[in-house]
Amino acid sequence: MLLEHFNLREQPFGVSPDPRFFFPSASHREAMASLLYGVQSQRAFMAMIAQPGMGKTMLLFNLLQQLGSGARTAFLFLTQCDSREFLAYLLIDLGLKVHDYDPIRMHEELKTELLKEARAGRQVVVVVDEAQNLSTSVLETIRLLSDFENPQRKLMQIILAGQPQLAEKIASPELLQLRQRLSLIMQIKPLSREEVATYIARRLQVAGYSGPALFTPQAVGHIAAHSGGIPRVINNYCFNSLSIAFATGKRQIDVEIVMEVARDLDAIEHVLKGSQTQTVEDIRPIELPVLDAEPKKVITIPTGLYPLSACHALRVLADQTQFGNSLLPLLCQSGCEELSS
Repeated sequence: MLLEHFNLREQPFGVSPDPRFFFPSASHREAMASLLYGVQSQRAFMAMIAQPGMGKTMLLFNLLQQLGSGARTAFLFLTQCDSREFLAYLLIDLGLKVHDYDPIRMHEELKTELLKEARAGRQVVVVVDEAQNLSTSVLETIRLLSDFENPQRKLMQIILAGQPQLAEKIASPELLQLRQRLSLIMQIKPLSREEVATYIARRLQVAGYSGPALFTPQAVGHIAAHSGGIPRVINNYCFNSLSIAFATGKRQIDVEIVMEVARDLDAIEHVLKGSQTQTVEDIRPIELPVLDAEPKKVITIPTGLYPLSACHALRVLADQTQFGNSLLPLLCQSGCEELSS
């Protein structure tokens, strides 16, 4: 009923990480290009940091889609596990049978498979999502897996993706050796005000909407301000706004509807966290842009893009207020000479 009311083929603001709805903001494009370059240049260890709701998982799905048949991939997300369970999950996701949970045997089976893929000329790329939940011992196991190599190259490339707590774990003294092996690390930043408008328009387009602007400029301005540029929060605002508009018989989302949603979501946050309602400063109107009929594929590797050293990238990361410069001495205490080889 709601979809028919707004002439939509499907729900534009759902929660599933469908790659069709992937919106490449400037920060997402940079992260994707860096990951693609890292894979193509056979970097063994990479990391990506993002706040909850930033579209990290969708970006990773899009990355695996981009790699296609040129690489054998594994996507792991059950990260509250011990080392033996992690190895078993990895073998299963690569399509291998786990006969028992003996770590030595699982290591040998994995190495045999990696050597077979290397002889066939295929890369093996392992993505670990929600890596902030991994224990120090499991992260150390993953570091040891990155040591699999032949005389020409590493046999497996590993991408750790997680929330800001992952950066704190990487900075810990216990994970010095893992930190030294990181050749690339990046952060996904919130969307700008203009990107919020394009994000909303793009998702409506993919869901089949065509017609007058479904959200007024004032409504979009308030969504951009209240959401902080976090895609998941934007989805919450838009989904609830569409629901209220449908319930009241309206065919356009105006600022009054968005403000009602904001009051409801603020009330929930207050109950959950006991926090005061935040003051929103920039609520200037933003018009939804008119997009091309077919979304362009924009995930490319820019000319002249070279992988950052982990030390340089960690310095950039430490400059971000959410991590704080207090992390910098730990992040770079080992120096960067080991990354230059």
